[in-house]
Amino acid sequence: MGWFKRLREGIQTTTSEKKEVPDGFWQKCKACGGTYTILELEKNLFICPDCGNHFRIGSHDYFNILFGSRYNLLIDDIKSTNFLEWTDLKSYDDRLKKANDQTSLSDAISVAVGKINKKPLVVAAMDFSFIGGSMGSVVGEKIARSVDYCISQRIPLMIISKSGGARMMESAFSLMQLAKTSTKLAQLAREKIPYFSFLTDPTTGGVTASFAMLGDINFSEPRALIGFAGPRVIKETIKKDLPEGFQTSEFLLDHGFLDFIVPRSELKSKIDELLGYFQSV
Repeated sequence: MGWFKRLREGIQTTTSEKKEVPDGFWQKCKACGGTYTILELEKNLFICPDCGNHFRIGSHDYFNILFGSRYNLLIDDIKSTNFLEWTDLKSYDDRLKKANDQTSLSDAISVAVGKINKKPLVVAAMDFSFIGGSMGSVVGEKIARSVDYCISQRIPLMIISKSGGARMMESAFSLMQLAKTSTKLAQLAREKIPYFSFLTDPTTGGVTASFAMLGDINFSEPRALIGFAGPRVIKETIKKDLPEGFQTSEFLLDHGFLDFIVPRSELKSKIDELLGYFQSV
């Protein structure tokens, strides 16, 4: 029998014979439109093989890049609750449960301690998959406790930001985290313990207006969206066209808001270099 059997009605395939690609098996690059298997991207640290675009990854992916499998999670016993008792059609309780079920995370930030070439480091990494990486009271508390741990152990801190901003379901409590995290990082600075702020796509809203821009070193992945308000909101407010590449990490580097840009493939070696430099100062 040939490869194809043509019938009068055309090629016929029963429903039971159809094969579909499993959900999530392929990923399309938003920058160049290329399509790749998850396995291909995983081997390349989720960087597009053709254009170098950095796909969004989670906190544990960053832990693996920096520490391999040798790290310990910290402050993993607290989670957000609906303390304001939202009762609208899409309650905060439902959002939290859905986010937890889909990600297996307790909140939008995870904290780990490990070593890079025998140099200790605490990393607090945000997850955009948990309610858009929004900053609520738990995110602020985990950062505060991370600072306390770094001070007690004399270990540098690195925060990997990836967030849509403050969590609106916690109202003014989410905005309080801007002052809280900034105050704790000031304590870290007084103790002369290094703080590295690594901004990834996207870093926006209250996160940008607080701890993301307060590092001793502020740096970013390539082509990351970084800003406070979104480009559309700014354009509508000022009634002017925005410069090309506005709010990309490259634009911010050119205008003095970032110290440098580092590809994900070079992140571990760059952090090792920074830790060595600050140890020698």
